[in-house]
Amino acid sequence: MRSLLVGAALLVVGLLAVLTGVLPTSDALELVERVWPILLFVVAITVVTELAADAGLFRAVAERLARWGRRRTLVLWLLIIVLATASTVFLSLDTTAVLLTPVVVVLARHIGVSPIPFALTTVWLANTGSLLLPVSNLTNLLAQHELDGVDPATFASVTAVPALVAVVVPLVIVFVVYRRDLVGTYEPETAEPAADRILLTISGIVIVLLVPALVSGVEVWLPATIAAVVLLAVFAVRRPAVVRPNLVPWSLLVMASGLFLVVEAGHALGLADLLGRVIGSGDDLGSLLGVAGAGALGANVANNLPAYLALEPIAGSPERLVALLIGVNAGPLITPWASLATLLWHERLKAEGVEISWPRYALLGLVAAPLTVGLAVVAFALTR
Repeated sequence: MRSLLVGAALLVVGLLAVLTGVLPTSDALELVERVWPILLFVVAITVVTELAADAGLFRAVAERLARWGRRRTLVLWLLIIVLATASTVFLSLDTTAVLLTPVVVVLARHIGVSPIPFALTTVWLANTGSLLLPVSNLTNLLAQHELDGVDPATFASVTAVPALVAVVVPLVIVFVVYRRDLVGTYEPETAEPAADRILLTISGIVIVLLVPALVSGVEVWLPATIAAVVLLAVFAVRRPAVVRPNLVPWSLLVMASGLFLVVEAGHALGLADLLGRVIGSGDDLGSLLGVAGAGALGANVANNLPAYLALEPIAGSPERLVALLIGVNAGPLITPWASLATLLWHERLKAEGVEISWPRYALLGLVAAPLTVGLAVVAFALTR
């Protein structure tokens, strides 16, 4: 409810900016054209996840992972790292937050350990692991356009080293903080049979087909929407009570829309010029750290997508653009609204009945974000 109220307030401010002419209608329409596919993807992938979870798909996956872990929690954590990193790199950070979070929560309960270290690993890697390929993050797709549409291999050759650093640093922090939870053995619970094998099978087929479709080059909202429609139709026949309006993440949609409008209004008032004077120019290490720091700060204050859009005009060079990506991709680790992935992750945690301490999350992020962004920028500067 709190996020819905905050989002509604932001949305009202944004709409007032349009009505009063502070944000020209043409700019607002251009913004809508840029962000509607993102928001539609968020809605569709959330519906898919809710229905797949209700079908028992994530429990089935968790039970399989528990067997692969060979009763060692550390091995299980390493499996989660591989899954989260691969999912983020090839499917996008939002997909990781939505699809993997319920798996790791169910998995933790299945083996009788706290879900927090597994969940934190998932959301941190969803953000910090999203530097390598254009498809990993919408900010990368926007930057790819600014870099004259370089192919994914060229993009990866530039971002590979900072991407590796951005994955490793948060994992070290998670292990140090939660080492007592991650080192030990477990006895998995007895597997429960699916309530509806047909729903479980169809949900599994839909997810298996959706994964390659999301990296096929087609705009991701399209396969996600098709998957959502298919599952809605099947559930409407076999379990109609599940098909309800609250499958849609309304609070997240309102907050994201409000954030986009408010930042765009700031852009219209000269935000980019102000930021340009504060950050300065140059491609030396200090300047790159400044750009990345501004991106990380903007992401945690507002959101990584509006932060990128606000700072993109002052990047000015490929090196500064990569530094900006490091900031807005690897830096959103402090506030719950810093990225859509984090908001989606929180929605999944609430759906699974997991409470997260935001003060503790923020304190850990205050350690992880500067270290991750700073070391990734240094690695980039030394190898460019």
